[in-house]
Amino acid sequence: MRGTKKLKVVHFQRKPPLGFFSVERLFEDVRSALPADIAVTVYLNRFLSQGLWQRLVDTLRAARHQGGVNHVTGDVHYLTYLLNRKRTVLTILDCVTLVRLRGLRRWVFWFFWYWLPEKRCAAITVISESTKQELLRHLRCDPDKITVIHCPVSDEFTASAKPFDSQCPRILQVGTTENKNIPRIAEALQGLPCRLSIIGPLSDAQKAVLERFAIDYENHVGLSREALVEQYRKADLLMFASLYEGFGLPIVEANAVGRPVITSRLYSMPEVGGDSACYVDPYAVGEIRAAVERLTGDATYRQALTERGYRNVARFRRAVIAGHYAALYRMLAGIDGA
Repeated sequence: MRGTKKLKVVHFQRKPPLGFFSVERLFEDVRSALPADIAVTVYLNRFLSQGLWQRLVDTLRAARHQGGVNHVTGDVHYLTYLLNRKRTVLTILDCVTLVRLRGLRRWVFWFFWYWLPEKRCAAITVISESTKQELLRHLRCDPDKITVIHCPVSDEFTASAKPFDSQCPRILQVGTTENKNIPRIAEALQGLPCRLSIIGPLSDAQKAVLERFAIDYENHVGLSREALVEQYRKADLLMFASLYEGFGLPIVEANAVGRPVITSRLYSMPEVGGDSACYVDPYAVGEIRAAVERLTGDATYRQALTERGYRNVARFRRAVIAGHYAALYRMLAGIDGA
């Protein structure tokens, strides 16, 4: 963009549930690396995404806070309804809820969360090719309308050498939602000498499973960014044997810090991890256990994964990802040279 005039972009964001800030951290990193010709204002929902009335109020409020480009950053798709369609981009993070629902509830959710928002925006971004292909199975729209822009890894995640504790490795588990597979991970770790550090609020059922399998664990909720980075530095390896992920940012964060990763060979995770992770079937408890035993006992394999992880991170640095968003914003605003 020529001269001093800036493109005004509004990031429309959800009010995050307690303990869940992944979307907010993602776009905070994007904003921090956008070029100088783009000025972003953040619009935050007043209410959690619950109930008809609360969503209606936030949809009406959003219509009064539009910019040159409007970006609904995920998890609040209904905000698109009253925005300028030609200047609106919607980020769809995953289709996990749509996959779980059945019958009339599934149709209603599909219509109001996917079909109608797709009609009310000029462009859609998704965070992985896996999510794009899944979305196209649910929506009949032009594939060119959907752009894959990966999640950025924060510059706070840097290489931090640590001797591997092969006697009692500290295993980091990021996330506690149903897809994070806590029960099978607990079963896989039964009897293994290790310390499991879990990030995210645990349900009573999850705590009961961890107790039943006698897992030595600690739980952290509502961590600051600095405290989260410190958990990666203290860890010996990352456990991310998830059943479903739209992206899987912890894989890249562990790569950046220099920690070997165990993750799933499903959905987006191989796309994100490349050759820098140990892949397992997340439904196979024996495979998860064998991966932990291999990483604990094979120093050469651990080192190889760590070195590949450092190379893998380059694809996801903030400046690279922000550049992709900047190009999309300029295109929607009709600015030459996008």
